Amino acid sequence: MARKKQKANTATVQVRKLTLREKIWRHRVLILMCMPAIVFFLAFSYAPLPGIWVAFVRYNYRDGIFGSKFIGLDNFEFLATSGKLFQLTRNTILYNLAFILLGNALAVFVAILLNEMRSRWFKKVSQTIMFLPYFISQVLVGVLVFNLLNYDTGFVNGILGKLGLELWKPYSDPNVWTVLLVLIYLWQQTGYNSVVYFAAIMGIDSETIEAARVDGANGFQKIRYIILPSLKPTIVILLLFALGGIVKGNFGLFYNVVGSNPLLYGTTDIIETYVYRCTVTDFNFSTASAVGLYQSIFGFVVVMVVNTIVKKIDPDYSLF
Repeated sequence: MARKKQKANTATVQVRKLTLREKIWRHRVLILMCMPAIVFFLAFSYAPLPGIWVAFVRYNYRDGIFGSKFIGLDNFEFLATSGKLFQLTRNTILYNLAFILLGNALAVFVAILLNEMRSRWFKKVSQTIMFLPYFISQVLVGVLVFNLLNYDTGFVNGILGKLGLELWKPYSDPNVWTVLLVLIYLWQQTGYNSVVYFAAIMGIDSETIEAARVDGANGFQKIRYIILPSLKPTIVILLLFALGGIVKGNFGLFYNVVGSNPLLYGTTDIIETYVYRCTVTDFNFSTASAVGLYQSIFGFVVVMVVNTIVKKIDPDYSLF
């Protein structure tokens, strides 16, 4: 009987769950390391959550957020019926798809080119030159683009004028910016994005590549059968992270390069720029909050759907 009681007590001790205080104390070092991130998300992601109520009221300064008149889904109905919500969503998603797909493809291409370079000095110089645009402020990028494309004093029209050709009016043509904005983004981000892929290529087992060379594989075969399959996990993970923010536009790029030009809103107006104008220019906080809430919900749905699809195809590549 004594032995049975002792075994029962031992089993009880093993099964007993740690209390919350014990768990916190046991993992106190890890929690302390994560504290800056925890404080950041509490302050900027969870503390502002009550402000969502602004999307469902007709906000005015006198009554405040919770004292303003409740109007339900009228703000969302106005955006949907006016077609503005569809236009903003279309522009934001299409631009982000171009940025994600073309940006990652070009970054992989550049990383492979850097890996194939034999001159170590030329490789370092090339990588540094391509990396520099990433550190240029979006404000300076906007100034550079304006000085290049300005109708009256721009560099491009200066050359066209001296050649006797018709001057270009890009700030009056909304269609050209669908290409220009993508090119500007690729110019600024490709060098930075290629670093991750270049590091992944450096991590490939050199013995595998050497064995392929001994077996007679040429450069294209090495890239196709060794490098690209080895980059697949990195590409998939980065694409998943990028798709999570597919409804989050690059405000700095669009606002500083295009500015508040009503002639270009049809192809350059994204969710962030519209929310900025509603808040700062029109002081329409209810509409801005409604668009922001729609953006958050839509982004959450996209992440869940994409992760579910990837999990069914290959569970190893899913985020959770």
